[in-house]
Amino acid sequence: MNATAAGKPQSRWTRAVIGDRSVGEFILDQRAFIALLILIVVFAFLSDTFLSGSNLLTMTRHVAYNAILALGMLLVILTGGIDLSVGSIVGLSGIVAGVMLDGVGLSLFDLNAYPSVLVVVLVALLVGTAVGWINGTLVTRLGVAPFIATLGSLYMARGAALLISNGSTFPKLQGDPALGNTGFWFIGTGRPLGIPTQIWITVLVAIAVWFLVAKTPFGRWLYATGGNPRAAELSGVPVKKVTTTVYMISGACAAMAGLIIASELTSAAPQAGNAFELNAIAAVVIGGASLAGGRGSVKGTLIGAFVIGFLSDGLVLVGVSSFWQVFIKGAVIVLAVMLDQVQQRLQVSRAAAAAAASVRKEKEAAGLSASA
Repeated sequence: MNATAAGKPQSRWTRAVIGDRSVGEFILDQRAFIALLILIVVFAFLSDTFLSGSNLLTMTRHVAYNAILALGMLLVILTGGIDLSVGSIVGLSGIVAGVMLDGVGLSLFDLNAYPSVLVVVLVALLVGTAVGWINGTLVTRLGVAPFIATLGSLYMARGAALLISNGSTFPKLQGDPALGNTGFWFIGTGRPLGIPTQIWITVLVAIAVWFLVAKTPFGRWLYATGGNPRAAELSGVPVKKVTTTVYMISGACAAMAGLIIASELTSAAPQAGNAFELNAIAAVVIGGASLAGGRGSVKGTLIGAFVIGFLSDGLVLVGVSSFWQVFIKGAVIVLAVMLDQVQQRLQVSRAAAAAAASVRKEKEAAGLSASA
């Protein structure tokens, strides 16, 4: 007899299985990939240029910085947190790079310093990491809710970018050969082996995050912290250290995305990265991660980033109003969360049915033993 734990008959959707999962669970688990295929088919039908080589390369370049942001966000969400400050860190890191390439005034020595591009990149990454450390400290040491802590950092980082730049944009970040600070363009427009640099960077970040999550004790600590932080702490997991570290990694990823954008545009604007945190969260959730923590994958997050990127560029390509684009993105996020809830209910139902079947078998075995 097929029944759920509540005694209600299961539908064919729930009874049919693929491996050890029902068809419904399998489809929901692959929802990001299915959504990506649907987007490709729909936009290819609506636009003749959508699947052209140049357009696919352009869209992949746009996906790159969203994917880097999403990978950092994934680590935070795995612990049950959220990071709303990443968009502002994008703007702040770009401004820091712009200021340094434009020349840092050293009044004490009455001269301007022009750091090399490597120093500029490292300092910008350290700034993003520092904002992440502040977020992690607020959450772990002061007990501030992640939403509030990172919301405050969102405004402070954006305010810092505006204060440093006085609200202005730093144009022409190519540098000067005579000053030894050229080469910044390479991050956003270089093409090693014919592939844009930002795609190479995304691949390296994805491999690093995958290795961290799947092949190290830190990855196990991530899932344990997101699943049940109190139990993880009692089991010896350094929950506070893990939480602070993932916010720092998220900040560094956001800074890297900011450098890519500033390099690609050869200018740094304090408003850059506005609302990028929503794209990152959407990519992670579409990729199958749970906002409650403890569930998510690098593969799913990357597919989710492609879904968001292809959706945004596809809507622009077919001429959809920017207002409708914002609405559709919001609807996609809501739908992704709803599907996640449905998936969790199916998993709970399957687990309950398996437990009930196990108990029934034990009773039957006990009955046979008694009769014997």
